[in-house]
Amino acid sequence: MRAKYQAVLDLGEALSIKNGDVQEENGVLKVWGTAKTPYEKNLLWDKIKEIGGENPSDIMADIKVEDESVFHRHTVKSGETLGKIAVKYYGKASNYQDIFKANSDILKNPDIIHPDQELIIPNL
Repeated sequence: MRAKYQAVLDLGEALSIKNGDVQEENGVLKVWGTAKTPYEKNLLWDKIKEIGGENPSDIMADIKVEDESVFHRHTVKSGETLGKIAVKYYGKASNYQDIFKANSDILKNPDIIHPDQELIIPNL
C-alpha cells in the first residue's frame, strides 16, 4: 500500500505536514497529520482520490488543518494577476474581487500586485 500511495506521502513531505505519520495495517494505509491550510488539505485529498478513486477503501486519512481562518496564504510570483491567482484557488477569475477585499490593507488597486507580497486567500 505504501508504494501505491507514495505520491501522497511525497506531497505531504513537500507541504511540510506537521505531526505526520503513516502505518500499514491489514492492507490499509493509515495516514495522519496537520496541514497549514484547507487548500493544502484539499491537495492531499485530491492526490489520494487521483490514485485510489473517489472512495478508496485501502487508505484512511485523518488530515487536520492548523489555520482555518483562511483558505490559503499565497506569495505572489512575477507575472501573476489576482485573476490568475483566483483561477488557481477557486477555478474562476471573477473571484479576484474576493482576494482583493481580503487584502485591502495592503492592496489599493486590484490591477497592481507585486512579487513576494503574501496575500490571504479567503474562505468563500
